[in-house]
Parts: sequence; C-alpha cells; structure tokens
Amino acid sequence: MAKRQGTLGYGRWITLLSELKCREYIISLNRPKIMGILNVTPDSFSDAGQFLDLGKALEHAHRMAEEGADILDIGGASTRPGAEPVSIEVELQRVLPVIQRLIRTIKIPISIDTYQPEVAKICLQEGVHMVNDVTGLRNPAMRQVVAEFQVPAVIMHMLGEPKTMQKNPYYENVIEDIKRFLGEQVRLAKSEGIEQVIVDPGIGFGKTLHHNLEIIRNLRAFKSLGCPLLLGTSRKTFIGKITGVENPQDRLEGTIVTNIIGIMNGADIIRVHDVKACKRAVQVYEAIFFP
Repeated sequence: MAKRQGTLGYGRWITLLSELKCREYIISLNRPKIMGILNVTPDSFSDAGQFLDLGKALEHAHRMAEEGADILDIGGASTRPGAEPVSIEVELQRVLPVIQRLIRTIKIPISIDTYQPEVAKICLQEGVHMVNDVTGLRNPAMRQVVAEFQVPAVIMHMLGEPKTMQKNPYYENVIEDIKRFLGEQVRLAKSEGIEQVIVDPGIGFGKTLHHNLEIIRNLRAFKSLGCPLLLGTSRKTFIGKITGVENPQDRLEGTIVTNIIGIMNGADIIRVHDVKACKRAVQVYEAIFFP
C-alpha cells in the first residue's frame, strides 16, 4: 500500500499512501480522483438550498456518480464565510435521509462533511465511508470517532471559525504556517490510531486572494507531509475576485484551471460542484501527460 514519495510523469506525485481503504471500497491514488459536493443546506454559498429537498438531493447525487465522481461529500451545515453554526439535530435531519438512501443505491464511497463528532458517529454507523472535517480533527472526540471506525479522514486547515475566518486573516508565512498546523494534526491523528489521513490546505477558509493563489502555486510543499492531498477551489470567491464574476455558478472556468494546476502540483483529490466538466478536464490532462 505504501510507496515512496516522488514525482510521476509531469507534475504528478506518488504519496506515501497509494490507496484509501473506505470500508468495502478501495480508492487508488495513482490518478486524480474527483469528490462531488452535495450540500443539503439552505444557505450554501454556491447552491443556496437547491438540494435541500430530498428528491432533488438524491437525483443530483446519482447524476454526479454517473458523471464520474469517485467520492460524494455530503454536508448539512454551511461553512461559508460568516456562517452561523447549526445544532446537531438540525444537521442530522438534513443529512441522514440522504445518506440512508444513497448507502443502499449508489456504488461509490460517501463522505460526511462535518465537524460535529456526534454527527460523524451516527453517519458512520449508517455506513458512511469517510469523514471530512473542516476544523482539522482539532476536537479530541472527533479523532476518537474516526479511530473507532478506521475510515479515512480529511484534515483541513481553517483560520478561526466560519463566522470570523475572513476578518483580516494574517500569516507570518502562509505556506509554512498551514504546513505546520497540518503536520501537527497528522501526527496527533496517527498517534491516536487514525491510519488514513488526507490533508487539505483549506482554500478560502481564512485566506485572502493572495493567500489562496500562493497556496495553489506552492501546493507541492504539502506533499512532504506524506499524505494524499485534497484541493477544494470549486466556485470560490477568490475566482470571482479575479474574473469579476459574482454568481458562484458562473465560475467554472476558474475552477477548472485551478484544479488542473493543483493536480500538476500534487493534488490527489479535487472537490468540485461541476463533476462532468471537471472530469472531462482531468481526462484531457491525463491524455496529454499519460498517453
């Protein structure tokens, strides 16, 4: 399962973890993987409640799987800048009906996007395959839950919390500061029995436009952590600032560019809203560099 770290072809990296064991699924990391986003929230920055209805959420999930998603990431609490936290009960009311249906009907791993240990545990009991924690497993109870179920976990960097993270974010050195946090959290997670860790530098989570571009430009610096690397730039505000596009759903071109550059700089998983278009972009990239 382990491989040495280094480059593979043009801009691709071999991580120390070459595959993810997601219960009954094995995800090989020899090629970039696509994580499709399903927000079942009324206040997502991009979807704005579009998939709060159960039927629409299920339809969209199956569509993303058909379009080439390798993982589905389901979230019931918005983490957009300025977002207010929601109760455990509300979050579960949003995600559980979707998860319970998809576990039986869809044939790819499902990730729960939550920072609430109680939510993660109940979803894992329902059969979810991965945990995506925007707070980077800072909560000891979340580490305990992930270790208990032995599933992969995404450790993301966020400066502060969603409600305040975009208020004058500051770093001594954005790459080194984020790398230091991720490294400490990886070591802590592994010391507590979490064997499969994915790192995410947290584009847009307590970062300015300059910070986000610096992270994408230097993404390969995070490969020294020896973990698979996830990149989430999809439809984010920094793309709108560059292009002048206010509507998040019209930021596809910028999303694709940042995804491909991210993959060339070491990203193993890209987290996206527009699965079909991003999948096709990755296919062209692979055809050029992996004929």
